[in-house]
Amino acid sequence: MSFRLTRLFTATLIGLSASATVLAAGSQLVWRGDVTTARGVVTDVAKAWEKSGKGKIELQPFNTASGIDAVAKGTADLAGSARPGIGGAEQSLTFTPVAWDALVMVTYPSNPVSNITLMQLHEIYMGHITNWKELGGEDAPINLYAVASPNDGVEYSLRKLLFGRGNQPVAAPRLYVNAAKLEEGVTLDKRGLGATTMGGVSGNKKLKLLSIDGVAPSASTVTSGAYPLYTELYLVSNDASPKAADVKEFIAFVTSSAGSSLLRAHSLVPYADGMALASGDAARRAKIASTVGTRANAGQAMTTAPAVAAAPTAAAVAKETALAQAQTKGKGAKAAKETKGSVATTAEPSQFAKVVASVSTTAHQGFSGVRAEAFTVSDNAKRGGRFAKVTADAVTVKGKPVAKPAAPVDSSEKPSGKIDTPKAAAAKPAKAEPKAVAKAEKKTAASRTYKVAAGDTLYSIAKRNNVDVTQLRAMNGLKDNNVHPGQVLKVGAR
Repeated sequence: MSFRLTRLFTATLIGLSASATVLAAGSQLVWRGDVTTARGVVTDVAKAWEKSGKGKIELQPFNTASGIDAVAKGTADLAGSARPGIGGAEQSLTFTPVAWDALVMVTYPSNPVSNITLMQLHEIYMGHITNWKELGGEDAPINLYAVASPNDGVEYSLRKLLFGRGNQPVAAPRLYVNAAKLEEGVTLDKRGLGATTMGGVSGNKKLKLLSIDGVAPSASTVTSGAYPLYTELYLVSNDASPKAADVKEFIAFVTSSAGSSLLRAHSLVPYADGMALASGDAARRAKIASTVGTRANAGQAMTTAPAVAAAPTAAAVAKETALAQAQTKGKGAKAAKETKGSVATTAEPSQFAKVVASVSTTAHQGFSGVRAEAFTVSDNAKRGGRFAKVTADAVTVKGKPVAKPAAPVDSSEKPSGKIDTPKAAAAKPAKAEPKAVAKAEKKTAASRTYKVAAGDTLYSIAKRNNVDVTQLRAMNGLKDNNVHPGQVLKVGAR
């Protein structure tokens, strides 16, 4: 063999050896998903992952649906999403929450509007508010932007909170393929308005973030739960993937101290720092539903429940029951009876301590003095701690409550996974003196009125007279939010 051929052969062996070394350093993972998770979570973490010698991450940011579909089909190892799984093929995938982000409304920087209410946001998406003037801005139409796919993480999560379902149709004629393109559209439109995430636009001076009910979106207001439109960011994986072990290692790296520091740099809240948000999700959703007048999403959590708060399994319940029986055995019927009666209340001073209820009505104003209280009877042994029966039978007349005890739970009822919507029991009227009743009826018959002035909106009138917009519409038989100067509206009882 000539000296030249020897050198060429040696160089080839060295090249092959170097390639083998690079491949041994770590496998390459393919990530595909929404631009929100790409910008806030994956991009910088992937660089740190590669720098540490663990391997490479090929990033393919586009939108939520494409990423989840790619992981399900095996053409990608990881996906990013700003919403949880919604069934179908997604049930076979694992959605791991890694961070908390804020769903934010963005507009043009020079727009004078800086704050909107949840109710106004709801009405904008419903097409009932169409002019910035109704929000305290200029007399100009609101150009509402949205992402074309209702299953996009940002759109789905926002609509789920405002309407009770993520696929709610909305009055947004301007559609984009993802949040990044939507943001570009708003930066060019002084009348534009659209939804994205705080992590995606943090530091972007070409966009203005609106406060919601006076609370500005920030890492601190998300962590505390003061800002209501928070959401989880997920990394989606497939346990059946041949690279499942590498994927789990990468997710662990994202949630490590090094990964958490990179998340905070994008105004995100690492998942472990906001564990209380998951516990407060049900109350948060009920409050939003009460505010905007939509049905609450009973049993449809918007966050991932912490492991420590998981509902007890049937086996765990059976074990606890057996233990209680063993402890009371041989202590006499009286002791056993006392133990049985105290099982439901040993965990907390009151089994109703964490029950939060909010009831709104658009009924006739003659019932404005009626107040209903809900009593929850837990049925942990049969329902696994996830569900409860609600009964209500109470009425207050002139400050004197009259109620009968909640009906006992039928012990013969079979457990079911179905969530039943409780029906309110008919309230029985309390006895009242004829004079008091006549006086109350006379007072109810009289009503306060308001004459619409120039520049008034239904929302400003409702706020000025301390009445809900929905009730205001019902009292006056209005089908929309349009009012005109000189119009006389009923605004409540005298």
